[in-house]
Amino acid sequence: MSCCSSSETDCLPVSCPAARRQRLTVCLSHVLLRAKNVVASARPPVRFFSAEAPVVDLYLGQLEQVERLRGAAEVSVIFFYAPWCAHSIAARHEVQEVARRLVKQVQFVAVNCWWSQGKCRKQKSFYQYPVIHLFYKRFGPIEYKGPFLASYVERFILRVITPLTYLPSRATLQDFLSYHEPGVVGYFQFNSSPQPPGYITYLSSALQALKRDFRGAVRFGVVTSRQVAESISVRDDQTVYLHRHFNSSLIFPSWERNFTSEGICSWVFEHRETVLQWLAPTGAKSRLLEQELTKGPALLLFLPHNPLGPGPDPLLTQVSRYSACCRTLGQLGVSLPPQQGLGLDNEGLGIPRPSPSSSQDDSSPSSQDSSPSSQDQDAGGIKGLRCRTNKTLRFYILDSALHWPLAVRLGALGNGTGDGAQSFATIVNLKDEVHYVLDHRGTLFIRNFSTSHSPLQRRLVGRRGGGGGGEAPEETPHLRDVVLFYYSQWCGYKTCCVLQDVVLFYYSQWCGYCSVLNHVIIQLARMFRGNSTVTIARVNVARNDLPWEFMVDHFPSVLLFPRHRKHLSVKFPEDTPITLPTLLRFILKHSDSAHQPMKADGSDPHPHVLLKAEFRALQGEVQTLHRARQRLSNQLAQLWRDNRRLSFDAVALETHNALLHSQNGELQRERLSLVEQHKEKSRQLGEAVRRLQELADASENLLTENTLLRVLLGALRARETERGEEENEEEETGEEEDETGEEETGEERSYMAS
Repeated sequence: MSCCSSSETDCLPVSCPAARRQRLTVCLSHVLLRAKNVVASARPPVRFFSAEAPVVDLYLGQLEQVERLRGAAEVSVIFFYAPWCAHSIAARHEVQEVARRLVKQVQFVAVNCWWSQGKCRKQKSFYQYPVIHLFYKRFGPIEYKGPFLASYVERFILRVITPLTYLPSRATLQDFLSYHEPGVVGYFQFNSSPQPPGYITYLSSALQALKRDFRGAVRFGVVTSRQVAESISVRDDQTVYLHRHFNSSLIFPSWERNFTSEGICSWVFEHRETVLQWLAPTGAKSRLLEQELTKGPALLLFLPHNPLGPGPDPLLTQVSRYSACCRTLGQLGVSLPPQQGLGLDNEGLGIPRPSPSSSQDDSSPSSQDSSPSSQDQDAGGIKGLRCRTNKTLRFYILDSALHWPLAVRLGALGNGTGDGAQSFATIVNLKDEVHYVLDHRGTLFIRNFSTSHSPLQRRLVGRRGGGGGGEAPEETPHLRDVVLFYYSQWCGYKTCCVLQDVVLFYYSQWCGYCSVLNHVIIQLARMFRGNSTVTIARVNVARNDLPWEFMVDHFPSVLLFPRHRKHLSVKFPEDTPITLPTLLRFILKHSDSAHQPMKADGSDPHPHVLLKAEFRALQGEVQTLHRARQRLSNQLAQLWRDNRRLSFDAVALETHNALLHSQNGELQRERLSLVEQHKEKSRQLGEAVRRLQELADASENLLTENTLLRVLLGALRARETERGEEENEEEETGEEEDETGEEETGEERSYMAS
């Protein structure tokens, strides 16, 4: 009989797989329904902020109260957190500091968005915690995406409180437009009440810009005076003006685009000039640096930054973008003092001082074209970098207090914990895989990079020894762990190794083939122990950068640098196995000093003397190897015999163990049988005892009934005796009556007959 469908399971036999599956499913469902929930319920949340903090802590996730609190304040800050989140715990102190300073201007509300029974957890789904939302009246939310530091958060809130800068005079307008940051000016005549048409839209566009950039790189100002507006050639009311330094400024085309907050904001970000761009890597996995560095060479400036400063940073005002479009540097701002001895001033960065009397700049001795031509200088009276090469350099600013570990990895001096007052500059060229570092000796850093034949020296990252991080280098006798050109120091290599033949072994700690060859390199170093003119060295190329002429295409590799002619280096053949004999033949073939060691008195011995000495050393090494091989063979044979004996013993033990297991199984079965028999006998004995008790109770009942029966029998016998006597008397009486009746009957018959 074939199995039927799931709807016909009632007719299925027990052997049908579908029926068995359905019965199993029903059993499991029944068990799961009856199972009790063993997970303990979560503890109710508690306050996240202290009671003294000026923050309304909705630790139960009461999202409905947020709307009520937000409606009562002009500017509100909503802090969504998770109590267990380390970032939320770290940001709590920063938010409390900001709340204490701005408690009179801003309403601070904290919401626990992790409590499972709260409305915030049910309605919000955040990717990470904490999250800060700002609301300006009915506009929002404006999400804060910057670092959770008190200064940065306070600066962002202040920008939301005053998104527009009032420009009452031409001086303030000129100062507003002189910043390196993009500036947007809106002209509105406040003749109507309460605001002129379009003003609220312009205000909303400034808040929209803060949504895109938490730093507020694009600044928005408002002009209400016609005379001030005419200084920038603006005469029509409700006009939005975008100021640009290197190209012509623009006016919002209201006849082409809709005059909306989104339209104005998109237009500004589309046509703005990005002179300096801030970078804020998160510290976790991010492609922010990769996206920017792949665009071309970049100058990374690590500078101390105070978000709450009274005005623009003078150093940021002094630096601008340099490209092939004849843009100049140093048009705005003043001379700057050096920063921490790193040369971060006008002369160090290659930015000329904006002095009208200076017609030429002092050039570096190493730079052949470090000063612009007189024609470029006289054109328009603008001095600075001009179009001399087709190179573009992008400028990026990073806060040294936040990203100093990255600066240390790029070559800054320090232990990775910046104190916020350190400065560092480097040029990174990802395409050429090089980067240059501005040190305290550097002058005209940017100009030297822009020349056709740059005199800048590539920075080479190096670490002595084969270990990484804090790992100590391996102690190997007669083998030097060297880093040639460590930090571009060519002189040490030339003076130390010019009279030596250097055999350099390239390896990496992750290369398995390199590890296999370590003993060969060590033996080679021991053989040349007495030869002072031959150096056996190795370099970990995974930890050290080398110039391109000293790099190899695969690992492991061996290069020989002969003395007096280091430029004629020889590479070990790739098709030859790297063994001790092949390395010796390679060195003797290409080296000039392997067979000419220097004596103590400075004279050279005959070549055959060294050959004999080398031959004897080789013979000694070979004999030593033969003896070691014989010892190893004997040890291996003994180990093989021991292993074979242990194998036999293991087999015997396994057999005995199997026998014991079988006997143990039989004993277990016998024990179980005896236990079952004992249980059965105990049950039978209990049944017999029960029956005996029942018989005893029945016998007692029978004895009682027997006594009663005897009494009844005696009474019955007495009654039967009395009845017998009465019957006898009745019989006698009846006989007499019968006799009398017969007599009467006879008389009657006689009478009747007569």
